[in-house]
Amino acid sequence: MDLYGRDLITSQEWAVEELEAVLDLAARMKADRYGPAYTSLLRHKTFFMFFYNPSVRTRQSFEVAATELGGHAQFLEPKAMRLKTAKTAGETVEDAAQVMSRYAAGLGIRILEDQIGAYGEGDALLREYARWGSIPVISMAHDKFHPCQGLADIMGWSEWFGAGPGKGVDPTVLKGKKLLLSWGHGALVRSWSSVQEAILIASRFGMDVTMAYPEGFDLDPQVMGWAKDNCRANGRTFEITHDSQAGYEGAHVVYARHWMSPQAYQDGQLQKARETEMALRYPEWICDAAKMALTDNAIFTHPMPVDRGSEVTDEVASGPRSCVYDVAENRLHVQKAVLALTMGGR
Repeated sequence: MDLYGRDLITSQEWAVEELEAVLDLAARMKADRYGPAYTSLLRHKTFFMFFYNPSVRTRQSFEVAATELGGHAQFLEPKAMRLKTAKTAGETVEDAAQVMSRYAAGLGIRILEDQIGAYGEGDALLREYARWGSIPVISMAHDKFHPCQGLADIMGWSEWFGAGPGKGVDPTVLKGKKLLLSWGHGALVRSWSSVQEAILIASRFGMDVTMAYPEGFDLDPQVMGWAKDNCRANGRTFEITHDSQAGYEGAHVVYARHWMSPQAYQDGQLQKARETEMALRYPEWICDAAKMALTDNAIFTHPMPVDRGSEVTDEVASGPRSCVYDVAENRLHVQKAVLALTMGGR
């Protein structure tokens, strides 16, 4: 399958067969991590990593991925570059993208909630770089989507319901399984990227999706509409509840995470204090052992960092049915596969 040069801004824009190709290669790379078949795929090639926001797993996993493929990942910060913004003069996206394309084999961009003035600006920036550049643009998490996290989620869940972590990936085992995406309270103000990607990719792979959140915390209506359409196309269900416990019934995968409200931005600014105050009003929205007991022996998943004691209790997050570390590891493997397929050559 030829994915050379393809942008990855959201999994929704790739065919299921293309996503399966990534997962298959990721599983083979995981099983033979330093095998000679993979260690020269990006020899002499550079992947630019454009970080508007800091990270833990994202920078580490992409740098390791490039190194293990024989390439190089170069860390870039916008504040260290003369780039044009709404308030400052500098180089335009058109010029920056054109020049970067002459240097590197791929470009990753990470831009989240506090580096934009309105929802959608991050997504628009990635698409502007993709428009002007001639190298693949990979989302390393932005305000709308987080495709590499979504692929790592599917890989991890498939391992748990299949032969086990590190023993191959068969995403068909997820068909008919129920994903509960539950809002969690806490002081962290989080974008919609990971949770929106989760409902999109889960619904593409035939899972039933239930969203549970307090009234007033809806996600992007267009994205929720896509997830509904995906479920409908697969003969599966998409449901919404505003009850903090009801969605746990019969769940196979529980994904408990905070996300901001649709009113998070005002006058071009993220209202962090207001969002935090709102979120802390709902202490009952925590994933705990009592709620997990209502499930069908579900696994607990989270993209990390985990807000322990707010989104989920330690008992669950570090319990025997938690797959958070397996999913975190799989970020490395799916990103190696994405870089190899989009940058390695035909």
